Amino acid sequence: MAKGIMIVDGQRVAFDGEKNVLSVVRKAGIEMPTFCYHSDLSTYGACRMCIVEDERGKIDAACSMEPRDGLVIKTNSMRLLKHRRTILELMLASHDCDCTVCPKSGKCRLQELAQQFGVRRVRFKDTRDRYEIDDSSKAVWRDPNKCILCGDCVRVCEEIQGMNILEFVGRGARMQVAPAFERKLSETKCVGCGQCAAVCTTGAILVNNQIGKAWDALHDPSKRVVVQIAPAVRVAVGEAFGIPAGENSLDKFVTALKLIGVDEVYDTIFGADLTTVSEAEEFKQRLSAGGPFPMFTSCCPAWVKFLEFENPKYLKNISTCKSPMEMFAAVLRDRYAAKDAADGRTTYHIAIMPCTAKKAEAARPEFQHDGKPDVDLVLTTREIIDMLRETGIKLSELELESPDLPFGLGSGAAMIYGATGGVAEAVVRHCVPDKSKNALREIEFMGLRGEGAIKEASLHLGDQEIRLAVVNGLANARKLLKDIDEGKAFYHLVEVMTCQGGCVGGGGQPQSFRAIKNERRDGLAAADHSATFKRAERNPLVIDMLREMGEEKAHELLHVSYIHK
Repeated sequence: MAKGIMIVDGQRVAFDGEKNVLSVVRKAGIEMPTFCYHSDLSTYGACRMCIVEDERGKIDAACSMEPRDGLVIKTNSMRLLKHRRTILELMLASHDCDCTVCPKSGKCRLQELAQQFGVRRVRFKDTRDRYEIDDSSKAVWRDPNKCILCGDCVRVCEEIQGMNILEFVGRGARMQVAPAFERKLSETKCVGCGQCAAVCTTGAILVNNQIGKAWDALHDPSKRVVVQIAPAVRVAVGEAFGIPAGENSLDKFVTALKLIGVDEVYDTIFGADLTTVSEAEEFKQRLSAGGPFPMFTSCCPAWVKFLEFENPKYLKNISTCKSPMEMFAAVLRDRYAAKDAADGRTTYHIAIMPCTAKKAEAARPEFQHDGKPDVDLVLTTREIIDMLRETGIKLSELELESPDLPFGLGSGAAMIYGATGGVAEAVVRHCVPDKSKNALREIEFMGLRGEGAIKEASLHLGDQEIRLAVVNGLANARKLLKDIDEGKAFYHLVEVMTCQGGCVGGGGQPQSFRAIKNERRDGLAAADHSATFKRAERNPLVIDMLREMGEEKAHELLHVSYIHK
């Protein structure tokens, strides 16, 4: 990797392995404006906001320049500032500037930079065509009129997910980002992961907002509003209120939900413990029966949808266990039926998730009974943040309140479900006969955790060597399936998470780069370390419930089959 000294605005700045001039400039303490640059994606260099000027007067985009020893650049000359203001004016001229009612207002990169560079008027006319808003997807909505063609959504869909749902279509002034052949998102193979919304710099792609339905339920005296909170939410929701990423804000969050009118607040880690025990027992049954292998985890609805679209022959390999959200929902439906009949109220179940694909999962016919979904409404972390802001609640200043019992208790193994490798590790913790602290530590360091795209590990259960794989990102899952198909790889258990880093990087989480996702992951690991018990089978409420249910009812409530149609 290149090393040397650059001169940035008269400062000597050493570089050692930085991949572009932009990184060196930021190292010098200068925050260069960008739209199309994203550290987790390939360099695109289209927006030209990060232009710099060398000593010969040549202008180029810092994101696509390689640093070299002795390079002298200016980042804020009069010429560069003029160029940036003109670029912003042109973008604003082709952008639907209804900022006061835009859901992205205050979090829009275009709005932020227009204010930063003092753009107070737009000299250019808006001559572009108007496009219809695509609200066909249960996960995300598209408003092409707000797109600035930065290409982040196109690249994340291609490079991280390998789906290529969005692309540049048309030419010149009529170019837009859209699915091919003028299709709506619901007419494509979009799995609803929401990563396009997570990287969108404006309001062109947004999470399907269902806040209105949540408020209607909260203000309806005939409804008992019951909420479950996913593990990854607790380490991200506080970021909007000045709490550091990765800090566990669950107890403050419970207080906030009670303040806005929620009747009962439960923790999805209870459902995760149910999933772990059920999935681990299913895995052991497959080991005894000799397959089918690999057994794929079933917690990620976008992954399930991916197999339905791309490789339905592997649907038989998915664990029959429902996701923790749906397991918890089925138990809640069963337990509250008599209570609803007795007091004349209807239980309205809201799940707060880091994931946009959970909205589609809740609407699947497999998770509906008597025409009613087990989960009435899924809110993402971003939606619940907006609800709390609407009420004026300051999360950081609230007192602590624990989730309600009996469904507020869970293991450390359930906590790490929110990060890539967590589900596989939870299953391994249950399966290994050695339950000592040393064994637990060995599992932690066997290679299932961390940032790797595809991680492999092995362990011995009795005389049998068990091969495991952990994947995050559908593009990587596609590679793994190809290796399995071609006989280059064999695994007994494979965990797949659609989003980079797992649920901590879900499409419904506050926008973040990899470093923030890692802090959230570390926060879940810390919660695991401080948990009263580390394994799902140590959760007394889960074990008692499974015993009380019996095998037949447990299968009815906790298991599902996905059939290719």
